[in-house]
Amino acid sequence: MTKRNEPRDYAAGGGLLNRRVLLGAGMAFSAASATGAAAARLEIPEWSQYPGLPMSEYGQPSPHEGHVKRRVLGLYPEGIGDGAGVSFTPLEELEGTVTPNGLFFERHHSGIPEIDPERHELVVHGMVKQPLVFTVGELLSLPKVSRLAFLECAGNSLFNSLAEPQQRSAGEIHGLIGAAEWTGVLLSDVLDLAGVDPSASWVLAEGADAAKQSRSIPLSKVMGGDAMIALYQNGERLRPEQGYPMRLVLPGWQGSMQTKWLRRVKVTDGPTHTKDETSKYSLLQKDGKAQQFTFEMGVKSVITRPSPGVAPTRPGLYQVSGLAWSGAGRVSRVEVSADGGASWADAMLDGPALPKMLTRFRLPWNWDGAPSVLMSRAVDETGAVQPSRAEWYEPWAPGQLYHQNAIQAWALSVNGEVSNVYV
Repeated sequence: MTKRNEPRDYAAGGGLLNRRVLLGAGMAFSAASATGAAAARLEIPEWSQYPGLPMSEYGQPSPHEGHVKRRVLGLYPEGIGDGAGVSFTPLEELEGTVTPNGLFFERHHSGIPEIDPERHELVVHGMVKQPLVFTVGELLSLPKVSRLAFLECAGNSLFNSLAEPQQRSAGEIHGLIGAAEWTGVLLSDVLDLAGVDPSASWVLAEGADAAKQSRSIPLSKVMGGDAMIALYQNGERLRPEQGYPMRLVLPGWQGSMQTKWLRRVKVTDGPTHTKDETSKYSLLQKDGKAQQFTFEMGVKSVITRPSPGVAPTRPGLYQVSGLAWSGAGRVSRVEVSADGGASWADAMLDGPALPKMLTRFRLPWNWDGAPSVLMSRAVDETGAVQPSRAEWYEPWAPGQLYHQNAIQAWALSVNGEVSNVYV
């Protein structure tokens, strides 16, 4: 809501501007003086005075961007549970909506298996007319499809489940998410080849890692047309940490179900109740009961700029930018607040918003140098609204950290530092 005493260019309190300001005045963060500066800047720099480097067989980022990397967190003391942990996508360092393969987050329960694709096989069995075994080459020869989709760990935003706000970057708090173009074979096509028993209702997917990560999946999701055995990510073959030579992709559903290093799919008449869906990935309620089989990831957003470590240097005109997503479908709206939720303004979506895919949002902001609290709130096409922290925590027992999609608040101080706060 625009305050009565604010100019019409303001869309909400705290200096949030109407979206059209982006198209009008532009984003004048810094500009060189036009007087006497142009000539000096036309001098030829040293890198333009001699031939450059030769071509390479595989491209790498500029060494000046070497700071852009995943942050790694082991989940057990050194020497215990080797390979169990996470690495976070550095959300605050990226733009657009597609995550580079080398920066896509990781979650491993027992390290990354070194798989020989010539020996790896996929077994399809259980309640089927004809059990089948596929080599990697045979899967690669089947008709393929491509899908743009996000993948989010059920434990994303785990640091915001702690009693006190942790002072970490946007990526370290919310970076167990990435989005890619996945290319592979529809799982429904593979099961059609085997012939599914009409009385079947679930499948079990199991990986080839030492932890034998496995999850039960409703057959309705598998046969719905978007479940995929992915073989490629962003145009290249899957990387080992992303499930090479094959993995499941279940758009919109929690990451732990999207089995990496896929080795077997068993068709069943009910859930298998594996260790990974009983002792883990169930949601403990205040009444002592636990919700099992909560698959879909809720509507969510996070401001990535400004955020901790990526902050304004002085008062002036800036662009608030971030990411929004929903496992239920398209993001239809994102609102931004610069006054801790007292007022909200609609952000501009980099569109069109795609279903079950990250959406980039932006909004101009005229920071006057006063303390501010920046927040974003997403709404999806089903009408679901991203909850406040209090709303999200209401049904859960202390320590419940899965499917955390509460509104993130960043506090900006007068010196331009950004910190994580609970509102």
